[in-house]
Amino acid sequence: MTEADRLKDRRVVVAGLGVSGVPAAKVLHDLGARVTVVNGTAGDKQRAEAAELEALGIQVRLGDGDTLPEGTELVVTTPGWRPDSPLFTAAAGAGVEIWGDVELAWRLRGPGAAPWLAVTGTNGKTSTTRMLAAILGAAGLRTAAVGNIGVSLLDVVLGEQEYDVLAVELSSYQLHWAPGIRPHSAAVLNLAPDHLDWHGSMEAYAADKGRIYHGNQVACVYNAADPETERLVREADVQEGCRAIGFTLDAPRPSELGLVDGILVDRAFADDRQHSAQELAETSDVRPPAPHNIANALAAAALARAFGVPPAAVRDGLRAFRPDAHRIAEVATVAGVAYVDDSKATNTHATQASLATYDPIVWIAGGLAKGAVFDDLVAGAAGRLRAVVLLGADRALIREALTRHAPQVPVVELERTDTGAMAAAVAAASGLARPGDTVLLAPACASMDMFANYNERGDLFADAVLALASAPESGAGPGAH
Repeated sequence: MTEADRLKDRRVVVAGLGVSGVPAAKVLHDLGARVTVVNGTAGDKQRAEAAELEALGIQVRLGDGDTLPEGTELVVTTPGWRPDSPLFTAAAGAGVEIWGDVELAWRLRGPGAAPWLAVTGTNGKTSTTRMLAAILGAAGLRTAAVGNIGVSLLDVVLGEQEYDVLAVELSSYQLHWAPGIRPHSAAVLNLAPDHLDWHGSMEAYAADKGRIYHGNQVACVYNAADPETERLVREADVQEGCRAIGFTLDAPRPSELGLVDGILVDRAFADDRQHSAQELAETSDVRPPAPHNIANALAAAALARAFGVPPAAVRDGLRAFRPDAHRIAEVATVAGVAYVDDSKATNTHATQASLATYDPIVWIAGGLAKGAVFDDLVAGAAGRLRAVVLLGADRALIREALTRHAPQVPVVELERTDTGAMAAAVAAASGLARPGDTVLLAPACASMDMFANYNERGDLFADAVLALASAPESGAGPGAH
């Protein structure tokens, strides 16, 4: 009996609507399960989604996400629901199993389904997953970048399109509720404190990230510069013969990929890895060629090589890849000052990588800290900072770290909290910057205190910069774009 057969007539509760919950509810309903969707909020968007599901005969309870419906036999949750939610406490007390939508997708894979090459980490997941898909595509493989990247795994797994292999981005939330997945190979790019309010501790967060290695068949890819990722490999229960493969920005040792004189090289899957390295690509093939992004490219290459992709496809895939918007995106050069949008740097780890790319910097930062501490970030970047412009709800936390570790750096603090604050921040930064400087939006914080999301925050930054560039006597040079 297949998993799909076992779901027929089962009473299943789907926790949450949105991009994960609605497809899960539809799939379960189509398989014959008796589905009830619960959602804690009841806004216009949720009512519209509920109406769509109710038209199919699916029960929806809005405004009550805490109560477990009587007779529930399985809970399928969307990623954002915290593990300590009352619904899950009730389910655990009743002995009811809880799956995430990723676990459901894995269990519903058919015979001969495409293997998964999986990627997680505190930062760089999306770029690495998309690089991986570009490399796989360059090798002539039918593939897609899916998972936490915005494409529902359920839609892909159950769709009509056939794939040879999938590049799968997985968040810590998704991995927490996916104990059964067994990727072909997987990578943990890095580990730094993030989402600790959800996981409860750094140890729990790391453990959830480490689930991605369990059951790996060919390669567990880790960051040689991050001992915690290697520790997770050592602790993983993998299939016989699965190898630990490191990536490094230094010259690689055997069973690593790394850099030699600006060349990305492979000493893990080369024919004679003890004595030679296989050239894969040049650093100029990676966009942007910032150190942390070259590390992402090496991780993507490691997973692709684990799947048997030839070296030329690594080079061609990296050349074809285009980075996401708001990730170290150069907006314009105005009066000799470069303006860079890294709005996607929503935590200290991502911002640390961004700050390490430029010197000197006028840094625009602030927003929702999510429990972050900024002392190490500021101390490490102090020598690169020309000035800092702060905005957002938790800006005082960054200001206090600057007072402790970079008291010589001028700070402009903006109290306004409307979206127009970004234009004011750009204006303040332009007044502080000198030719040759970089004005860098790398907030180290989430955006939702002032903006709809990091995309809107970055768009408003770019709008303000382009307005500055088009102003009379702006001095915008030929590098403006």
